[in-house]
Amino acid sequence: MSNESYVWATGKRKCAVAQIRLLPGQGSIMVGDKSYEDTFPRLEHQHSILEPFLVTNTIGKYNVTIKVIGGGKSGQADAIRHGIARALVKENELFKPVLRKEGFLTRDARVVERKKYGLKKARKAQQYTKR
Repeated sequence: MSNESYVWATGKRKCAVAQIRLLPGQGSIMVGDKSYEDTFPRLEHQHSILEPFLVTNTIGKYNVTIKVIGGGKSGQADAIRHGIARALVKENELFKPVLRKEGFLTRDARVVERKKYGLKKARKAQQYTKR
């Protein structure tokens, strides 16, 4: 490690995986080399990313560096939220009950169901005709 100590965590949702580095700082959130507002223009995604900080009253206290791969924008935003929550718990164990109550520490295990043989989609079958 360098002279600055940081906390890292991994968040997951659908096919998206986010690697989070949490450093003490003035509150910048960078996804790759861009700010999170540029990467996620939708307000729902931006709010989702900020929720762990809002719940724990730590907005503007940490700089976050994020590397996210896979999935779409919604999955990536939720993976980032999951990772930030896990990093905050590593930073301060007192945040755990609050984040657990909001459901940010639980990995959302819902993924797309696979397509089955003989069906058009995962569950959609051809229309049955009696005559």
